[in-house]
Amino acid sequence: MYEEIPIFFSTDDAYIPFLDVAVASLIENASTEYHYRIIVLHTGLKEEGVAKVLRHQKEGFRIDFINISAQVEAIRFRLKDVYHFSVVTYYRLFIASLFPEYDKVVYLDCDLVVLGDVSELYRVALGDNILGAAPEQFVQNTKEFRLYAEKALGVDPDAYVNAGVLVMNLAAFRSAKIEEQFIRLITEYDFDLLDPDQAYLNYLCYGRICVLPNGWNKEPMPLACEGKKNIVHYALYKKPWQDDDVADGECFWQYARRSPFFEEICERKAAFGDAERKEKAEAAREILEHALAIVACDETFSKKLGKLTR
Repeated sequence: MYEEIPIFFSTDDAYIPFLDVAVASLIENASTEYHYRIIVLHTGLKEEGVAKVLRHQKEGFRIDFINISAQVEAIRFRLKDVYHFSVVTYYRLFIASLFPEYDKVVYLDCDLVVLGDVSELYRVALGDNILGAAPEQFVQNTKEFRLYAEKALGVDPDAYVNAGVLVMNLAAFRSAKIEEQFIRLITEYDFDLLDPDQAYLNYLCYGRICVLPNGWNKEPMPLACEGKKNIVHYALYKKPWQDDDVADGECFWQYARRSPFFEEICERKAAFGDAERKEKAEAAREILEHALAIVACDETFSKKLGKLTR
């Protein structure tokens, strides 16, 4: 009898090609000593895209697409698109209540490739920590974001983690009422944030996060990789399906070339021109200015809440 490892993604139609690449890389490098259930959360997808991803199913790897529209409908209007974060990014906050059969899961963003064995990530011992996650390398190394983490959220910038790769202790998540606190905060305060779900997870789980080596979530920055490079996460503005000079971009293309979405991905890359690059560069500058504006305002986690919700 094989142990089942549940791995969650969330997507919309725009990101289904990159989900396909991520799933292919995960399956190719996963240990065969386990069975894997890959669960994709969404609120409506085109059938042809879903069918292409489902072709990855084989012995030991089950893929389920689960529509959670009904579960998020009541608060959907409070879930805001912020910069490059879409509404989809919030779905990980509902896993604990939607899947009571699981006490521990892995959550992965779609804009990554898995180069190592994901079962090793799942087996990370969390103790009574709520999350296992790697540091947010952009926050650690950017003055404006360090101030945002420290002054607006009241979180040590060096302990601020990226929410794109998570080991989730769902039993502790439920016990700490993280989902309930999140819903209360977006209902009562609706803070101005740069990284919506990530900010809430860092604030609400602060002090109960097992910090992982960045090799489990290596962002394309000129920083040393801690341990083996197990996951490359294209978390910043530059993506390999848009630009040629992205660190570790070849890891993405290694799997994208075999994807049934390859032609579509190439067409999207060809369509991403100077105007789109200029727009992204302006957004990157704007987000730094926005970080300082949030720090200066009176409506922040640290000023309104302190440590009350932790």
